[in-house]
Amino acid sequence: MSRQMSRQERKLEHLWHAVRTDLTSADFSDVNLVHNCLPEASLATVDLSTELLGIRLKRPFFINAITGGVEDAENVNRELALTAKECGLALAVGSQMAAVEIPHYAKTFQVVREIYPEGIIFANIGAYAEPEMAQKAVEMISADALQVHLNIPQELMMAEGDTDFRGYRRKIEKIVRAVDVPVIIKEVGFGIAKEQAAIFKEIGVLAIDVGGKGGTNFMEIERRRGHIKTNMDLIDWGVPTAISILEARAGAPGLDIVASGGINSGLLAVKSLALGANAVAVAGMAAKILLSEGREALVLRLKNCLKELKMVMVMLGCSSIEELHRTPLVITGRTREWLQERSIWIDRNHDKVYVNKGIANS
Repeated sequence: MSRQMSRQERKLEHLWHAVRTDLTSADFSDVNLVHNCLPEASLATVDLSTELLGIRLKRPFFINAITGGVEDAENVNRELALTAKECGLALAVGSQMAAVEIPHYAKTFQVVREIYPEGIIFANIGAYAEPEMAQKAVEMISADALQVHLNIPQELMMAEGDTDFRGYRRKIEKIVRAVDVPVIIKEVGFGIAKEQAAIFKEIGVLAIDVGGKGGTNFMEIERRRGHIKTNMDLIDWGVPTAISILEARAGAPGLDIVASGGINSGLLAVKSLALGANAVAVAGMAAKILLSEGREALVLRLKNCLKELKMVMVMLGCSSIEELHRTPLVITGRTREWLQERSIWIDRNHDKVYVNKGIANS
């Protein structure tokens, strides 16, 4: 029980630190959109719907995993569910391990389905979980899909964190086979490279949430929480969000991609979708605004992001997410250098990303 209580205290501390940390945005400055001065598009007819895991989402935004498993989280999740319902967004809950181990905490997650019975809801469990735990997490909230999260750097920085990650691939494969919903592999701020993306595709994962560097930094949160003195260059660890989208697409062609990690505006969402993401997820921004300014402020921010997204799509001459996937891009600077070194090539005409064929942008 003492270990479990430690988990609950840690969840609260993570939320506390996240809310009190300055909001950061991913760096998409190397991803340049090309203005269309003669668009055959109308703001009134832009279609924001997108497909993820065979599910049609009304909006390409959704609220990503934030918290759960502590008494205070029930109110947070209730407010998030109300927000998602008002904005017509899908919603992912935080890690359900606490509730799987101690059923008393299940209510902190079940409130989401109670508030939003018609919503698209994603369950969440760690890659260390046993298959039966994963299925319990899905059943707990009648989830439409399951996120399996990976947070290796955070665990290594955490004073009480795990240090042995052997067998994770096999565990994830067992979860994929055991649960009765599609599985999304999810990073939490350090990105996913093409080599691991290929493994995830091989073992049956159907979508990748890249969780790139640029948003909430859990290594930094653990450093502060544990008063750890470390080389600050280490805190900058990870694959940036924009690059991670392309890495994941190159390594796992055909899989759906969720862009997350500091995507806090409609413009950054458009750039993510133009790089090939199927949807965009926000977590840190949602938590910070909800807990510091309230739900009405969060609803307004999300609606403004959606409005900005539509405006940029019109300025690109795009009326749908499918058209946005083929809009012209110019990739420059460090991002272009990274792609060249990693032999990742983008075919804009056919909405594909290849490996080992050089690089070109059209």
